[in-house]
Amino acid sequence: MRPLDGVVVLSLEQAVAVPYASRLLADLGARVIKVERPGGGDFARDYDTACGSVSSYFAWTNAGKESVALDLKDPADREVVDRLVDLADVVLCNLSPGAARRLGLDADTLRRARPGLVVGELSAYGADGPYAGRKAFDALVQSETGLVGLTGDGEVTARAGISVADIAAGVQLHAAVLAALLHRARTGEGATLRLSLFEAMAEWMHQPMLYAAGTGAAAPRTGAHHPSIAPYGPFPCADGTVHLAVQNDPQWRRLCAVLGRPGLADDPRFGTVASRVAHRAELHEALDFSGWTAGGLLAALDAADVPAARTRDVADLPAHPQLTARGRLTPVPVPGGEVTALRPPVDSDAWGWEPAPVPAPGEHTERVLRELGVERVRAASPD
Repeated sequence: MRPLDGVVVLSLEQAVAVPYASRLLADLGARVIKVERPGGGDFARDYDTACGSVSSYFAWTNAGKESVALDLKDPADREVVDRLVDLADVVLCNLSPGAARRLGLDADTLRRARPGLVVGELSAYGADGPYAGRKAFDALVQSETGLVGLTGDGEVTARAGISVADIAAGVQLHAAVLAALLHRARTGEGATLRLSLFEAMAEWMHQPMLYAAGTGAAAPRTGAHHPSIAPYGPFPCADGTVHLAVQNDPQWRRLCAVLGRPGLADDPRFGTVASRVAHRAELHEALDFSGWTAGGLLAALDAADVPAARTRDVADLPAHPQLTARGRLTPVPVPGGEVTALRPPVDSDAWGWEPAPVPAPGEHTERVLRELGVERVRAASPD
């Protein structure tokens, strides 16, 4: 038995953040009923065509869900949604706050009718304040919270390579729902959970915010190198790149020994973490790994207990020796095909996990309507 077996989640969701939260709940056994618009469904289905007939984003965030195609503005479909709310333990929503209120699907309205319901609402910037009416997407939030300003090299800024704001919101909403279900089990009370994409990302920016406040300036952009530790970053070898993470003086001395240059550890420019950062250009010039293969260097560093890793291409991740040795890859059916996906990263000895398919748009509409005792409203949207 999984922890959320028997828990029903109704999710009025699209894009990435809330779908990711509800997929994490599905991984734990929740029945997640995803409401999609007729005639195409969640627009994230079409971000790319990497996974059968759906996008890589959609395949990642929607495995294990049931898809029902309903028009929230259609009175008959709206009645179906009301019945699904009555069935649900949790309702998640990332409609705009105004749209949710107009439809009577906001948390206040839902919980007046059912005080024991757990309702999670994700907005862009929150329901009030000067940004309340703005739309927000991942890259915009990365910019507003200062992440883009920290990321890059020198004068060049960069967006983080993954949708980190969406992920931040998704994992925080998921954790809050679990806490709310525990609260309900103990007290019988439901909960209203409100989260903004902006504040979820701002929480993850806490450390650089505190650093800037404490030092009077943001950490400099240093590409893949650490702004306040050195040598900590990628260094080229004869056939690839090795990423060093030398965080203290004993590790630095062991690195110098591996290089056959123990005297370098006593160079006054490089004697401490702070001095190595202050003389980063000279340090990097002194660290020449061109005579090493990446594999040979990593083996030597491992033997000397110097933290390092190989810099790999994401396309190589499915063949990563650690993932394959531990059996972390699994086939998952998607509309129009099958993809190789990753198992959830947390293993439990109290419950198991099995891969579940990604739904086609409206795939479960007929079945859910029959379950509710509702006559067919319209044909399911074509895939």
